[in-house]
Amino acid sequence: MTERRILLVNGPNLNLLGTREPDVYGTQTLADVEQIVTDAAATRGVEVRAVQSNHEGVLIDAIHAAREDCAGIVINPGGLTHTSVVLRDALAGVSLPVAEVHISNVYEREAFRHHSYVADVAVVHVIGEGVAGYRTAVTRLLDVISGAADG
Repeated sequence: MTERRILLVNGPNLNLLGTREPDVYGTQTLADVEQIVTDAAATRGVEVRAVQSNHEGVLIDAIHAAREDCAGIVINPGGLTHTSVVLRDALAGVSLPVAEVHISNVYEREAFRHHSYVADVAVVHVIGEGVAGYRTAVTRLLDVISGAADG
């Protein structure tokens, strides 16, 4: 049943969490992020399938596959946020609700980070809450999904 699973997508360089620029991204790892998301979803009886890749096509394939058995997508596209029209189109193409997450406040960083190709297809945006923002994103996305199921 699709309402029982969400897809967690982490883009390029997020495999380096915990060691990459800890002053910007903190010291928690990708495994910590996946556990936060899994725990948050489990409180609502929802499973998580997680994917991280430094390759855009792998992420797109995972997003396409999500339409078969997922109710929504939580995504931190990493640097692809600011460059990838095709990632945005994949998210739009599967017609699933999307929560966009960024660990740092991208609007307080370099100007090129201020534009998100994902923003217009996401129904939830969580920016600058650190890895705790993933919990917020899951909760808000599941609220959207529940509301959609009720209406």
